[in-house]
Amino acid sequence: MDNDCLFCRIVAGEIPATVVHETDTTLAFRDIDPKAPVHVLVIPKDHHPDVVALARDDPAGSAALLASAAAVAEAEGLLTDGFRLLFNTGGYAGQEVFHVHAHVVGGAPLGPMLAPR
Repeated sequence: MDNDCLFCRIVAGEIPATVVHETDTTLAFRDIDPKAPVHVLVIPKDHHPDVVALARDDPAGSAALLASAAAVAEAEGLLTDGFRLLFNTGGYAGQEVFHVHAHVVGGAPLGPMLAPR
């Protein structure tokens, strides 16, 4: 656990979150600033700064994270119409919390992947 990490503190129960799915190794909770009707963050309970570090250091953890994201999408009713699964990696991508997290986003048409230039 990284004591300065917001998501590690959520895993530890120090900061409340609206949990929608949990396994032995992952935790999924609603985003506090949702960008769509469904916006859930899925994280590994162990600290990894980004998806590259997770894939490199814990391939099984990567698979568990994807399985949990799929379970969230199904539980939230997103499989029929579709959803977006997004990892922001690094400052240029907009990563704000440096603990790997997948955004499961859906429940309405999401529009283009990136804003027009």
